[in-house]
Formats: sequence, structure tokens, C-alpha cells
Amino acid sequence: MATGSMVCVQLGLALSLGLIDRIGVEGAAWLRLAWAGVLLLVVVRPRRAAFTKSTFVTCVLLGIVTATVTLLFMAAIARIPLGTASALEFLGPLGVAVIGGKGRNRFAWPGLAAVGVVLLTQPWEGAIDYLGVLYALGAAVCWGCYILLTQRVGDGVDGINGLAVSMGVAAIFSTLVVGSSVIPRVTPEILLFGIGLAILLPVIPFTLELMALRRLTTASFGTLMSLEPAFAMLVGFLVLSQSPGVAGLFGIGLVVAAGIGAARTGSRTPVLVDVT
Repeated sequence: MATGSMVCVQLGLALSLGLIDRIGVEGAAWLRLAWAGVLLLVVVRPRRAAFTKSTFVTCVLLGIVTATVTLLFMAAIARIPLGTASALEFLGPLGVAVIGGKGRNRFAWPGLAAVGVVLLTQPWEGAIDYLGVLYALGAAVCWGCYILLTQRVGDGVDGINGLAVSMGVAAIFSTLVVGSSVIPRVTPEILLFGIGLAILLPVIPFTLELMALRRLTTASFGTLMSLEPAFAMLVGFLVLSQSPGVAGLFGIGLVVAAGIGAARTGSRTPVLVDVT
């Protein structure tokens, strides 16, 4: 489930880049969030009885974090390569893996993944767009919070009711932040394209991540996300013609190995909730 989520995320991000010239970075992010919120609220129609006051507040917080990480990451990939941005953003899940891990293996898989991330980003080569890096690091902090909040929502709310509410909040929050500058540039054609894009990212991947976090610890899930920079580099190469180089390929191998190790050792007793 987590792997399928990552594939959808990277394909969605690559396709989103085509919208940047037409409606800007913030517009591409807003379009996905707005449609995702509308689609999930209409299809799921979350029940009030599914929430307590605490779980509803958690869903609201998750929605704000989801909108923020999306806006920051889109701003990052407009300035730096997709693989590099994803590798920097992975520092958020890596932090969750280190903080949430236990025992002597606490730093093993995250440490291996960190080495791979360094090889992927190759900070010793070329000019660095520091603003793009700052956006990606901001997205990293939000992604770490997203993992923790998503697991709480998955454990506390039946089915995908919590996801529907959080995406509705994300749609509203992003509209308040960037809507006034984006909406005048939106055409009917862009709106239609946005429906398909929203299904690819974030509807499908966020649903898969919610289900995965019911089965994995946050530490193992955070390390498993080390596969995302590898998928990002692959999609960047195939779709955007961004070549990784020898060091990047070796880095991919390390993060893939770390992801496999995390997936094998990080199972969690499933939480018994209704997923219908």
C-alpha cells in the first residue's frame, strides 16, 4: 500500500509540473487539494457519529498540515529537481523513524537511508537554490507531522471518514491562503484536468497511506518512505528527463535497501476499525 502510494505521488507531481506555467506553483497545488476535498466529501459523506471532539480536531490539524506540505513541496520542485526535493523532504519521515524507533536497531535503517539521501542530493556538486531547499525542508517538517497525525486519525476514526474531513479542511485552508491569486487564472479545461490529477494525487495515495499506517509503526513507515526519493528520481528520469548519475543510482540502491528492511521489521498489530 505504501509503495503504491509513492508511485501515485511521484506521477502526480510530475504531471503537476505541466500546470505551473499556466496557473503557477500555488495554483497546481490548490487545484489538487480543492478537487480532492470535494470528491472525498461527496463520495464518503463522513458521518458525525464517527468522530469524537478529539478525533475531529486531529482531522482539522491533519488537513492544515496536508495543505501546507503540498504547497511547500510544489514550491520546492519548481526550483530544484524532483528527486532532490523528495530526498530532502524525506528527512521528515526519517526524523519520525529515528524518534519513534526503539532498541539497538533504532538508527540502522534510517542511517542507511540517510547515506542514500546524501548521494541522491549530492550537495557537493553544482549551484544550490537555497530557497528551493528551504521549501523542501519545510515540507519535511510537515510530512513528519503528517505521518503522526495520519496514524492517529486512522486509529481513531472508522473507514476513511477522517481522511474526507481532513482533505475538506485542506481544500478550505489552501483556498484561503492562495485562492484569491489562483482562481482568476483557472479555465474550464484546467478544472477538468484537475479532477484526474486529484484522484492520482492526493486521493489514492493518501487513502493507501492511511491504511498502511494502521498496519505499520510510524518508525517503520517513516523509513519505508525512503523509497520515495528513488521513485522520484525514476519518474524524473522517465517523465522529465532528469538524469540521476552514478552516485544517484547508488543512493537509490541504499534507500531501497533501507525501505525493504523497514517493511520487514516494522509490522504493527492492526487496529480493529471498520474500513468499509
